Formats: sequence, C-alpha cells, structure tokens
Amino acid sequence: MSSARSFSEAERRALRIMQDNLPDSPAPFAAVAAAAGMQEEEVLALLRSLREEGVIRRFGAVLRHRQAGYGAGAMVAWKADRAGIDAAGERMARHPLVSHCYCRPSPVPDWPYELFAMVHGRDAGELERTIRELAQDAALTDYVVLESAAELKKSSLAFF
Repeated sequence: MSSARSFSEAERRALRIMQDNLPDSPAPFAAVAAAAGMQEEEVLALLRSLREEGVIRRFGAVLRHRQAGYGAGAMVAWKADRAGIDAAGERMARHPLVSHCYCRPSPVPDWPYELFAMVHGRDAGELERTIRELAQDAALTDYVVLESAAELKKSSLAFF
C-alpha cells in the first residue's frame, strides 16, 4: 500500500491555483509560481512529477458551451446491447458535438439505457440533426433525449 504524497505549503498554493482557471497570461505557469511563492521551474517540475506518478493525466480546457454559441444541449441515453456498447460509445465520443460519452450500468430494472452522450448544438435544429446522425451511425434506435434546462455547475473537483 502506498502512502499519500505530502506537499509543501507553496506546492499546495500552486495546486489550488491550478485547480481553477489558469491565469490569462502569456506565461501562465510563471504567474502561478509568483502567486504561490515559487519559481516557474519549480511549478513545472511539480506538475511533471505528478504526471509521471499518474496523479495528473492531462490538462484540459473547460468550454463554456453556451458562451461559445452552443445554446442547445441534451444528455442522450441510449439502449445498446452489451456486445456493441463499447464500439457505439467510441463512435459517438469521436463526434465533434459530443462533449462526453460514457457507459453506466442501469440502477433500475425498467431503465434499459446504459450508454450516455452529452450532445451540443447551436440551436434545437442542429441538436436534433446531430442526435439522429449519432443514432444512424451507431445503429441505435432506442434512446431518450434529456434536454438541458439550465447549467448549474461547471467546475473541476478541488482537492486543496
């Protein structure tokens, strides 16, 4: 059993900053370092080591899709047979208007949907066309569309 890694106070400050939006700067890691009381190379070394240890897999952008002009969105739950669910999910996940796609076992017997895709569109028409395209491409005909009414949270999990 491995023990949890310990962090200095400066490293904790840097990681707190990194859990939020990166500073809007030509040198964001230097700005993180300055705010945390570190040197830029120390922050980069910390991030490299956390990546090498498997603690951090990647850095990614969080797109605020409504602000980017994608005003329609829906979680689509698909009924797919076990043998083809991975292939169908991989096809959907490659679509540029699918932000995330995953399989989840149904918690209730009368809910047969185990493949989920969050689909976005500029408007309701584009959303509907994309859902039809996904259904045809994955050869899935049984699905329910759960349209988004409001975005309540869009943030990363914070550890520090």
